[in-house]
Amino acid sequence: MKRVIDGVEIARMLERLTFQIIEAVPELKELALVGVHRRGVWLAERIRKIIEKHRGILLDMGSLDITLFRDDLSGAVCLPKVFSTDISFSVTGKVIVLVDDVLYTGRTVKASLDAISEFGRPDKILMAALIDRGHREYPIHADFIGKKIPTSRTEEVLVHLKEVDGEDNVYIGLPKESENI
Repeated sequence: MKRVIDGVEIARMLERLTFQIIEAVPELKELALVGVHRRGVWLAERIRKIIEKHRGILLDMGSLDITLFRDDLSGAVCLPKVFSTDISFSVTGKVIVLVDDVLYTGRTVKASLDAISEFGRPDKILMAALIDRGHREYPIHADFIGKKIPTSRTEEVLVHLKEVDGEDNVYIGLPKESENI
């Protein structure tokens, strides 16, 4: 695996993403962040803290487990780990920003949209991804992107965050190589 982004660059990317979100949704009281498990939750929390630091507003935030909404679950060899969903605010009338670490085929975003609809009808749903690696299978895009990284379908993109992995780095390589980090 090759490290392509370090912690300093991740911090810069999140600052830039955050200010793009603020510009797109100037009425911050209408905004709520929803992180997609697992690393999207921690990225959403970091974005929330940046907004609080610069605007003095603590946004509504939730976490979303989309495992049971995935359309590719039936092909899973083993049982997937299911996390909890925590959306303790009304999504109706809100501008929701879904936050995830890597945007790839679009299947996670599709599942996220299906899951969010269980909680009400937001005015708008936007997507923020730290990394966009391409290769969509659905007509889905991110509204806010930290960085586009061209990859092949055989490569793997791993985002490591301090809260989960003890480090902030992004790696690219072949799946077998990921066993070494």
